[in-house]
Amino acid sequence: MRWSNYYLMTAREAPRDAEVISHQLMARAGLVRRLAAGIYTMQPAGWRTARKLMAIVRREMERAGAVELSMPAIQPAELWEESERWFKYGPELLRMEDRHGRRFCFGPTHEEVITDLVRRDVKSYRQMPLNLFQIQTKFRDEIRPRFGLMRGREFIMKDAYSFDATEEGLDRSYQAMYAAYSRIFEACGLEYSVVEADQGTIGGSSSHEFMVLADTGESAVASCAACGYGANVERAEIGALPLPAQGGGSGSGDGARRVSTPGATTVAEVAGMLEVDEASVVKTLIYETDDGLAAVAIRGDREVNEVKLLNVLGGLGLRLASAEQVAAATGGPLGFSGPVGLSPEVRLVVDESARPLAGFVCGANAGDEHLVSVRWDRDVASARPLEWADVMTAEASDPCPRCSGGVLRMSRGIEVGHIFKLGTAYSEKMNCTFSDEQGKLRPAEMGCYGLGIGRTTAAAIEQGHDDDGIVWPVPLSPFTVVLSSLDPGDEAVSSAADGLYEELEASLAPGGFDILYDDRRERPGVKFKDADLVGFPVRVVVGGRSLRAGGAEVSNRLDGEREVVPLDEVPKAVLARLMGARV
Repeated sequence: MRWSNYYLMTAREAPRDAEVISHQLMARAGLVRRLAAGIYTMQPAGWRTARKLMAIVRREMERAGAVELSMPAIQPAELWEESERWFKYGPELLRMEDRHGRRFCFGPTHEEVITDLVRRDVKSYRQMPLNLFQIQTKFRDEIRPRFGLMRGREFIMKDAYSFDATEEGLDRSYQAMYAAYSRIFEACGLEYSVVEADQGTIGGSSSHEFMVLADTGESAVASCAACGYGANVERAEIGALPLPAQGGGSGSGDGARRVSTPGATTVAEVAGMLEVDEASVVKTLIYETDDGLAAVAIRGDREVNEVKLLNVLGGLGLRLASAEQVAAATGGPLGFSGPVGLSPEVRLVVDESARPLAGFVCGANAGDEHLVSVRWDRDVASARPLEWADVMTAEASDPCPRCSGGVLRMSRGIEVGHIFKLGTAYSEKMNCTFSDEQGKLRPAEMGCYGLGIGRTTAAAIEQGHDDDGIVWPVPLSPFTVVLSSLDPGDEAVSSAADGLYEELEASLAPGGFDILYDDRRERPGVKFKDADLVGFPVRVVVGGRSLRAGGAEVSNRLDGEREVVPLDEVPKAVLARLMGARV
């Protein structure tokens, strides 16, 4: 392909709304163009990268036994009502009506549609296992679309759905997809991590996220180097924390007592005034949920993980209560709430880390007062049932929950793939049943497996870039080689570059490599800057200086290493560099 005939327009400046490096570089390198908030045109070079990724995805999906199909993007509301997600999904679901007043949505995902398809055709256990996948445009009406393709409203996703007759079969399908995803990201040349994750609005029993590691990642990941444990911070568990110096012993046998703490509304202020560790203070937060008020008690030195809490409460909404609601629940003002004497209508959840605390400090549910020497069994549980749960946010250096002696480390990642064990969450509600070996009707065991095409390309740029532009892994680069003719008006240079282009095409194309011939009548500096910006893995330069030195200059984008190679040896030298860089 000749650059003069190709639609690749670069820019020196990034759009003003481009906050992250991938968005900035994709816009400057002519890969995407914004049409509306969260909606982008994938320009030819960007689409070439997307097609290369989709080819890898299709190859590995088919290798894992999945079969491709295409489902409608517009879905009838009736299916979503069957699954009970029509209103649960929230405002991100783009709802619409046709001219007859029938309700539809633009699909953000396809669990309902695929379940409806399979329930019409599959009647026996002999027809399973099945795994069906598609690569298709989705839409989620994000309240704040940003970061380009990383958090857009319209996006391309690969989604697959497995159907099995037994839980053991679902386990096998899930592991096959786990392995396929691992092969996909390895084939892309990306550094990634697999972590346990929250199920979110999809539901199901368990899930894993595939994260491309990058310092600019939007998600925090907790992992243990000793045993390999990894989890999204929304789900990460924590091993037993050490007891604080005060408040972790047997506690006072004389009962809890009130102490004056004027103006002390924060844990640090209370701990300083009473000369105790912050971990010996139990802070109590009051939340408003769709089912009423809930109180959460946790060690004062730690933070509540609201995703974990929402899963425990089982509700849909979660908001910190207002001062008026706090007063109604506790009888006291904000900053002095505690687990003793709460209104019986308030649900009380206590973080597991606070269970071993005895003789601790907490709010007295009265202004400028706290309780000391409080015990769970004597002062709290005697008046109401306690609900113990893990609702703590993991932090760096916390004990690993899986191994002895390991500690958690925190890193950043970009979620590019997410796999779920749905079980019968959809098949039961939507009557997707089959006859088992005994002739008994049973709901199918389902799994779903999503992979963001645009997010993965953006994540590759977040992981691979420098001050000059993109540094693509070879498998994802829109073109693997750029051939630059520095003086197309010079007959000797033009002739040598034209001949070399034909030789490179003939020798590299069979191996899956492609060449962009920069034959534009632009200054050498412009060509060099554009080549670095777009990020072609290998650059070949033909100019008067290189010809006088004996051939063409060949260089790597990653390290900038250059050498002048005789013209007849350039294809071999380029191939050697590409194979050395290819994963």
